[in-house]
Amino acid sequence: MRHVISALVVNEPGVLASVAGMFAARGFNIDSLVVGRTEDPNLSRMTIVVDADENTLEQVRKQLAKLVPVTKVKDFKGTAYLERDLCLVTVAVSPDNRGEVIQVVNLFRGKVVDVGKESLVVELAGTEDKIEAFIELMKPYGIRELARTGVIAMGRGMQLSKEESPAAPAGKSRKRSLDAPSATALPPS
Repeated sequence: MRHVISALVVNEPGVLASVAGMFAARGFNIDSLVVGRTEDPNLSRMTIVVDADENTLEQVRKQLAKLVPVTKVKDFKGTAYLERDLCLVTVAVSPDNRGEVIQVVNLFRGKVVDVGKESLVVELAGTEDKIEAFIELMKPYGIRELARTGVIAMGRGMQLSKEESPAAPAGKSRKRSLDAPSATALPPS
């Protein structure tokens, strides 16, 4: 099963190597590993995508939480979250099919960020599925170069853990389901 894990780590040399080494030592293939700065200059956020069964992943989460530079670990399974991947792709074009390619880019809400005589560079952000679908559509034109960032993810809205949630006022209890479909309230990705 696919799992997206977010880990807040202390910004220090060797953290990426120790986290990646921990996964490798347990025989996990990491599908995506992205590290970036956060609002706190002392912390970075790692987003890790792996395929694993529940029991094995629970052990990995615990091991990850034990690493000294890791301050917080969250598996997004069972929660509402946003996920994005960024892609830059150079597509071969001719004067005859340039408009066609630009139409497909616009349908995917991408951006043409560079234009050459025989190519276009397209920037596209979205889910992995959206990026994969776009790449498949561009293959017949000819993909000259492709670069992807990997997955980044964040929880949606005000999802507080049990220890962070404030006590409900006396006499009032509110129940909110995070599993309810929310697609109608979301803007397109």
